[in-house]
Amino acid sequence: MRAQQGSVSKKVLLREPVSEDGAAVHRLISRCPPLDENSLYCNLLQASHFASTSVAAEVDRELVGFVSGYLIPQRPDTLFVWQVAVAEEVRGLGLAGRMVREILGRPGCGQVRHLETTITPDNAASWALFRGLARKLGSTCTEAVMFDRERHFFGLHDSEILLRIGPFSPGAVAG
Repeated sequence: MRAQQGSVSKKVLLREPVSEDGAAVHRLISRCPPLDENSLYCNLLQASHFASTSVAAEVDRELVGFVSGYLIPQRPDTLFVWQVAVAEEVRGLGLAGRMVREILGRPGCGQVRHLETTITPDNAASWALFRGLARKLGSTCTEAVMFDRERHFFGLHDSEILLRIGPFSPGAVAG
């Protein structure tokens, strides 16, 4: 895939992250409001402990995208997508969906039949991304409040709505 930026054409490389990506992930997320910023230490863990269920996207050795996720320990058939970050200069190219499908297509996700994530009600880009992904996977979505604004966040953060996609078959991921 080639990313178009003005008249410059750039190749986007998707790969498993490494611990050395942690600081770049931290910087990228800080440039992607309204994403919640985690500690640098958390980003280092995402890029190392969760590397097999996360993906780094780079152009000319610069990190331009990152998706963090993990298999839910009690339900290893479910990938939880923690965070999706795409740099402004490469938005609108379908990179976010491509990164999530990259993770789902890995051998370590061969048993995955469901995908879950949480999204705040006003995050239109994330709703569009994951509903579009559900369509591509030929699957349905269900929604429920996972973390409530008042009960969990004491009014300091919008509610996080759990979006569950699935079941889907491994063959659906290739599309």
